[in-house]
Amino acid sequence: MTKREGLGPLEAINQIIRDNRVDDYASPNRELGMQPIAFSKGASEWRWEQQPAATLNPFGLVQGGYLAVFIDELLATAVASVLGQGEWAVTAETKLSYIRAVKPSEVLGQGRVLRRSAHLAFLEAEIRTEDGRTAVFATSTWSIAGSE
Repeated sequence: MTKREGLGPLEAINQIIRDNRVDDYASPNRELGMQPIAFSKGASEWRWEQQPAATLNPFGLVQGGYLAVFIDELLATAVASVLGQGEWAVTAETKLSYIRAVKPSEVLGQGRVLRRSAHLAFLEAEIRTEDGRTAVFATSTWSIAGSE
């Protein structure tokens, strides 16, 4: 990703998300196969088509920690879409509910901002298996700074 003229790295990332420029969004998790599909105000959608063997547990299922990373991408890009110039957000807390095991296959995820105040954002995210069943559900609170 290149720095846009006149914008610092933080503002450039947030602008990419606000502009729904999914192809320009850089993340180290793309190397794991995680891909953004769409960003919109207060929401994000991602796809993870093929999980590398290193992400599987001894039972051949996607290890929960990697599903947590996928959830974090959903939440981070959803909250970034509602941040203003110079604002940034960090996770204050996240609760993950692992509802069913995930076999290596395409999974889809959605993140959504439920409410945003001056200093906090409340979000939810969900990962669905290729047959549409919920596999992981998360709620999260993010602290927003830089708005003063």
